[in-house]
Amino acid sequence: MKRLVRMFGVAGLAATMAMAQMRGGLAGAQPDPARMVEARVTMLTQALNLTDAQKMQAIKLFTDAQEEGQRFREEIQVARQEMQTAIKANDLAAIERYAREIGTATGEMTVIEGRAQAAFYALLTAGQKTKYDQMPMRGFGMGPGAMRPGGRLPSQQ
Repeated sequence: MKRLVRMFGVAGLAATMAMAQMRGGLAGAQPDPARMVEARVTMLTQALNLTDAQKMQAIKLFTDAQEEGQRFREEIQVARQEMQTAIKANDLAAIERYAREIGTATGEMTVIEGRAQAAFYALLTAGQKTKYDQMPMRGFGMGPGAMRPGGRLPSQQ
């Protein structure tokens, strides 16, 4: 048990350091998608002892998911900007429209991430699946849609 806790602690520290490096030290800078995938696969490799073949497949899966989700991230960014304009104008119909656009795009991103996670999970051995199932965030990262085993983040339970 201590070994498992230590392993997750090291993986968490590595992910935190990688996230800091991704930002390149610039406040407000967008993280590089390739570095995000690299950090994610590095964390999963450390936690699950992935083979080189699994690492390569994981990089491809998560890179494809990043690229597929980019359109929706851009839609969300535009809708949030438009939402601010609608809020300042007290345009309730526009607020509702942009909120729905954000919700739809977030849903699409969750589908993309779920598909990537399912494909990744299929690559794992039985022993790796057991370890993966015990991971707090199961490799999702900390963004929207990240869930714990009970289906919710601790703050939601």
